[in-house]
Amino acid sequence: MSDRTMRLTAWLGAQLGAPPLAMTAVAGDASARRYWRIELGHRTLIAMDAPPEREDGRRFARIAAAWRAVGLNLPQVLAADFEQGFLLISDLGTKTFLEVLDAERAERLYRDALGALILIQDRAPTTGLPAYDEALLRRELAIFDDWLLAGLLGLSLRDGELRALATIRDLLVDNALQQPQVAVHRDYHSRNLMVSTPSPGILDFQDAVLGPLTYDLVSLLRDCYIAWPAERVQAWLHDYLDLAQERRILDPGLIDRVPRWMDLMGVQRHLKAAGIFARLKLRDGRPGYLADIPRTLDYVLAVARAYPELAPLADLIDGRVVPAFRAARAGGEERTT
Repeated sequence: MSDRTMRLTAWLGAQLGAPPLAMTAVAGDASARRYWRIELGHRTLIAMDAPPEREDGRRFARIAAAWRAVGLNLPQVLAADFEQGFLLISDLGTKTFLEVLDAERAERLYRDALGALILIQDRAPTTGLPAYDEALLRRELAIFDDWLLAGLLGLSLRDGELRALATIRDLLVDNALQQPQVAVHRDYHSRNLMVSTPSPGILDFQDAVLGPLTYDLVSLLRDCYIAWPAERVQAWLHDYLDLAQERRILDPGLIDRVPRWMDLMGVQRHLKAAGIFARLKLRDGRPGYLADIPRTLDYVLAVARAYPELAPLADLIDGRVVPAFRAARAGGEERTT
């Protein structure tokens, strides 16, 4: 047991009045946070270790309280020591959507997820949320270049590719900024939605921002961890648009713009995600996420092939990135520094 885990255990004992009956490590997210399920006999709680030099526990607690107040099912913070980075929170369940999703359950679970998304966009307070502004969008796009192209694959872009991608980045940034701005969870997908009552339980919300209407929508419908047929995604998009109009989140005059907004927003998100998955391997020693890179690149390719202005991106990914990635995986030769 590490020194930090020993300190967490001692802190939990002080909060609970006795040491936990059992502490079981819980699979976490891609952050520096770690989680344990605490057994108390008649119920379970979650202990969260969020090192304060890398994670903002106060922000987690603040957003959790604000979003719970409008009816969303987020963890309740029961005790916290922000200086040490320890939090004791309620347990939203043991199964993520990803673990139970199949063709039969998908309709009910996605209906729940879309309903909660509408509530986030309609009622979650935005005061104090940082803006998903141009600077942040461009920093995120650079993750693809730095960590996947250069870092993992060792690819150098040619002058023409660099110019074309600069133009495409401008297009993606403009697309995000021209959309209605709402509260954005920023990682709203099947691994962060829990099978819970009420449904869904929502995790990993602490990086919420004020940003584009379609960001969470495309995160959910074109999930980095599970893909659905285009016809089903289109049906869910129509369900969302009906709800958004009912709640007056979206002006009816903008409805026709949403599919393009979502497509281009998805390109930005999936380029970033592919870069993050490479970074998790190279920087954090977590190679399991490499298996999700092909799915994110497939999403980008599907959109890029449908929009002439994105053709250079499709050519780059199809002609250079995908072959280099396949060769690296086949040979086990991904760069490690």
